[in-house]
Amino acid sequence: MEQLGLFAAPRRLFTCTPSKLGSYEDCPRRYRYTYVDRPAPPKGPPWAHNSLGASVHTALKNWYSLEPDRRRPEALPTLLKATWVREGYRDEEQELQVYRRALAWLESYIDGLDPTDEPVGVERTVAARTDTLALSGRVDRIDDRGDELVIVDYKTGRGGVSEDDARGSRALALYAIATARVFRKPCRRVELHHLPTGTVAAFDHTEASLDRHLRRAEETAADITADTEFPARVGPQCSWCDYRKTCPEGSSSTPRDPWTAVE
Repeated sequence: MEQLGLFAAPRRLFTCTPSKLGSYEDCPRRYRYTYVDRPAPPKGPPWAHNSLGASVHTALKNWYSLEPDRRRPEALPTLLKATWVREGYRDEEQELQVYRRALAWLESYIDGLDPTDEPVGVERTVAARTDTLALSGRVDRIDDRGDELVIVDYKTGRGGVSEDDARGSRALALYAIATARVFRKPCRRVELHHLPTGTVAAFDHTEASLDRHLRRAEETAADITADTEFPARVGPQCSWCDYRKTCPEGSSSTPRDPWTAVE
């Protein structure tokens, strides 16, 4: 007689980050190239705007690693030079122009910061589980503002930010959910800090709005699990795709120079 187990086998969770889920929603084919195909297809050349964003983010991370009395404007050139990513620029002249622009952004941004403030986390990985998801993500900054924690996300793109962007960002909502669970403290406010303009776009979530974002994340994960075709979603974004040359549908799009977005 077959002996039945005492417990049912645990359900396998879908391991993901907000960027992984967003990649599928943007284009299932790009998701397949990034997360499914092994070996992954070769990518195109590095993008200058990604280099710029990474440089600024790391400089701000290192700013908070300094002792408070050393968090002064004079430290910024050294911090930015140490983290500067040189890939993707048209030439040294353009790279120098963008470096000076980034330094000006940082100088303006820290002018509004209290150097004695100590965030709960800087480039901090947070995680949470649901019945179907094992979710994790890295937050640019987590502030402690009394009764609650606040998610801060730096933006360096040419476009500005709005309250709609903050409200609609699933990544920020999922970060808030995971942060609240990790630190066991309420976290509902999310902020986009746009360094080029000095704009802060914020939104205060409710439990209902956070739950809606979480449910949509679980729905996307279910779609990924069920997908066997991973069709291309053709559009203007194909010109910016790392896999444009590999994708049959996307290869006909007009290619962009790696430095276009920082012109």
